[in-house]
Parts: sequence; structure tokens; C-alpha cells
Amino acid sequence: MKTDEKTLKRIYQMPFSSVYPLYIAKVEKKGRTKDELDQVLTWLTGFSDAELAEHLANETTFEDLFTVAPMNANASLIKGVVCGVRVEEIEEPVMQKTRYMDKLVDELAKGRTMEKILRT
Repeated sequence: MKTDEKTLKRIYQMPFSSVYPLYIAKVEKKGRTKDELDQVLTWLTGFSDAELAEHLANETTFEDLFTVAPMNANASLIKGVVCGVRVEEIEEPVMQKTRYMDKLVDELAKGRTMEKILRT
């Protein structure tokens, strides 16, 4: 699935730190915690808690974040629909990784168990 260049540029240049508080609000509204969110994000990106905090403090863009993220080997097991698009069909690597993150946050907010979210 192709994403138009204007959308790609907007998302790629967006600081991860601008979306992170929205992720926290989303999961906390559904009874989950920031610690659980951080566990999911560190699992996906391969960053430690300290590295994740550093990227937030430095206002790292999504493009830069996912360019350097080692990514979990099981990230390709993430399947499903986010914003009407199947994540496994997204062709642009950074956009796909961004949507993987969105999908995991959705799963956390919907009450899915950590074992299932972390594909264990």
C-alpha cells in the first residue's frame, strides 16, 4: 500500500515526543499504565528505557527514531488494521514501523494481554 508523499513527509518529520503524551492518555483512559506503554515501546523499538527517554527529550522525529531503532525481530508478526490500512501491506519501512507502534498502543488500550501484545 502506497502512502502519498505529503503524508509521509508530515509523519516522518513529526517529533515522537509530540505523540507520546497522546499514547499515554489513550492507554491510561482505558486503565493501562505508562509503564506498560513503555514496556510495549521498548519491546518494539529495541531501545532501553533510558534510550527511549533520550529520544523523547531530544524530540527525535519518527523518521530518525525508526532509522536507528534495532526493532524487535518479532515485529513482523504484528498484523491488523490501523486507520483503515493493513499494517503488513504498508510498503514504506518507516511508515510501517510507525503503524506497528500505533497498532500495539491500540492493543494495549483495548486490554489485550501483554503476552499477546509482545508476541510471546
